[in-house]
Amino acid sequence: MKCAGRDGTTMYDTVHGPELVAETLAPEKCLGSVKPGSLVREKATVQEATKGKQPPPHTRWPPLGSIVNVDDFEKVAHSYLTAAGWAYYSSGAEDELSLQDTRRLFRRITFRPRVLRRVEPVSPATRILGHPSSLPFYISPTGLGRYAHPEAEPILARAAGKAGIVYCMPTAIAHEAVFGARARPDQPLFLQLYANRERGRSEALVRRAEALGAAAVFLTVDSPVLGRRERDDRVKVAEGEDLLSAEGGVAKASSRGLLNPLLTWDDVDWLRGITRLPIVIKGVQTVEDAVLAHDRGVQGVVLSNHGGRSLDTAQAPLLTLLEIRRHAPHLLARGVRDRFQVFVDGGVRRGTDVLKALALGASAVGIGRPFLYALTAEYGEAGVTRLIDMFRAEIETSMALLGAASLDDLVPEMINSERAENEMSRRVKL
Repeated sequence: MKCAGRDGTTMYDTVHGPELVAETLAPEKCLGSVKPGSLVREKATVQEATKGKQPPPHTRWPPLGSIVNVDDFEKVAHSYLTAAGWAYYSSGAEDELSLQDTRRLFRRITFRPRVLRRVEPVSPATRILGHPSSLPFYISPTGLGRYAHPEAEPILARAAGKAGIVYCMPTAIAHEAVFGARARPDQPLFLQLYANRERGRSEALVRRAEALGAAAVFLTVDSPVLGRRERDDRVKVAEGEDLLSAEGGVAKASSRGLLNPLLTWDDVDWLRGITRLPIVIKGVQTVEDAVLAHDRGVQGVVLSNHGGRSLDTAQAPLLTLLEIRRHAPHLLARGVRDRFQVFVDGGVRRGTDVLKALALGASAVGIGRPFLYALTAEYGEAGVTRLIDMFRAEIETSMALLGAASLDDLVPEMINSERAENEMSRRVKL
């Protein structure tokens, strides 16, 4: 609405690709052509849409060779992104306690390494929903990737394919462009799905993605409504808007049309009826719902509290994994993993985090925010590749030090989770 009657191209381009217009709107929605230069482009709009900050002339962004971990990428991203972009990527809900807990819980768990074991060669290869992956993680779907890079999603797809790992695409993008960027024709891509209130729209999206070659559908269920992301909202306050205005921050504006408070388990059955693709429920936060998902016949669950961005003080995904280990261990049995896999998404910043989740029974983990950070400062695909290589080195080194030559060697006995288990709920009814 800020651009009403004016040229909104710059504002639009910071969030969406040009292909999305043709992909989502019927031809009759095109009302005609606009003569270039005939519309007013307001300075404020251009400033809001700035893709990133430019360093002073005497400085440069750190060379990739100097980036050694995720925190380094995060610091660069903080300097590069606009205030709106940084708030959207890094913020959590309200006091951000769940955001902090997702990382804190990994630190509450320690290793019990085994020694005098042959650990050469080390192989972190696995299979995710039946597809080979050179590493035990996939790139999670994230919104508004264009804040980090104008071609964020195609770059992530291409880099993932070259590295032999899987990328899960977000819902609101031009999927044709992402499939066109694959490193090889048989490269698997997963689709995140926010189920629309109108089932017909969701069905059309799933069928289109299936026709393009999607390998699985990740149904997001942990955000029937938008969490209160105050840090995101405060950016709008700094621009002179009311904190509690209907428009709100970037998260509120970008989620319109995606969230569905009417979503129920019946919609899971409906989704199973319209596609043959494997279905994974993303956003499971209790052992009870993990059991329900398994009983509904889906192929997996993602334990996630939406990165701490929905309900603040919701428990960390790692606690949910420990709940499953205690109360429903059959979901984590190795013999079950061919037909039902448990993934953990949230707070992963180190290769050791990945191995802790796997030793406790997860099949793989999802990593999202760090890949957005790696795209910034014009690092692009080189930054994503650098991040994948860093995770690979951390995972392989930690496996060797832990006494595991393959992921099959990772067992719960290699983990001391007592401190984390002390935080687990005792009130579980299956």
